[in-house]
Amino acid sequence: MAYLLMFVTLLHLITLAILFIATMEKSWWVWDGMENSDLWYNCRFDNFTETWLCASSKETDWLKAVQVLMVLSVVFSSVSFLVFLGQLFTMSKGGLFYFTGLCQVFAGLAAFSAALIYTLHKKEILQDSRELTSGHFGYCFILAWVCVPLLLCSGVIYIHLRKKE
Repeated sequence: MAYLLMFVTLLHLITLAILFIATMEKSWWVWDGMENSDLWYNCRFDNFTETWLCASSKETDWLKAVQVLMVLSVVFSSVSFLVFLGQLFTMSKGGLFYFTGLCQVFAGLAAFSAALIYTLHKKEILQDSRELTSGHFGYCFILAWVCVPLLLCSGVIYIHLRKKE
């Protein structure tokens, strides 16, 4: 039981870290390594000063939806972890971690919705940027997709996890 508890806790922390990185880092769409776009900024590398010059992304309804869903996913996963810690010390023997599991599942569904919207509407989200055919999805976008099954699996594990003495 101790190993399962450590595994679930470690899985949750790793997933939360990956989800946070996917939400905050600057690589949802990349053009030739010199320009990238994320949920918050469009950045270009200036060779003269050797720094990244960033400007706020033009807010479209689709971009706002992705931003809200990713932040909501981070919030649900964070609340889930805090509730899990609280339940771990206060729940009676034999109790199930339903609320923790449901929060994780909601976090997974929010991340899934955000990544799916970005996939289907990247043209509208990146409308003022360079040609899309010369770019590709960045690592943060991939991390967002990796989080989806991890969040859903950990949510199902939490729902079936029973507290033992």
